Amino acid sequence: MEPMESWNVRRVTPEDAGRMRALRLEMLADSPLAFLETLERAASRPHEGYRQLIRESSSGPERAQFIADPGGPLIGHAGGCVVPGEPGCTVIFAVYLTPAHRGGKLLGQLVEAVADWSAACGRDELMLEVVCGNGRAVRAYEKLGFIDTGVRLRHPTIPALAELQMRRRV
Repeated sequence: MEPMESWNVRRVTPEDAGRMRALRLEMLADSPLAFLETLERAASRPHEGYRQLIRESSSGPERAQFIADPGGPLIGHAGGCVVPGEPGCTVIFAVYLTPAHRGGKLLGQLVEAVADWSAACGRDELMLEVVCGNGRAVRAYEKLGFIDTGVRLRHPTIPALAELQMRRRV
């Protein structure tokens, strides 16, 4: 459960690039199957690459990243972007909570930040994918109103794995 501490869930700003890079490396070290990039690749990306991605995610309707910021190292992240071919849907990506903050209210706050942004952009559906067998994540998303669509997809970087698709209205 989460320790008694406060944080602010908000959209990234260009000034967050350094802390976002640190969180991204933590994400990949902690949960390597959950993300589409290896730790080695992310660690070798120049800092300017992180700065550019954060700048692109800090405004506009196409892509956004939201963070949980307690004023020091970041403790959570969730991104959202337009689903190609589905103009009314936002895909939620790169959801991560530091281990001390799993099982509490932070996941819901991050997902709702993406949902609010999605709705403001005129998209009324959310979609995400979870590695098959990750029951803890599936249960957590079900508590937030996501439903397993029955769609199964090959994992984009590890062909031996599959992902299940979940959706909900914003």
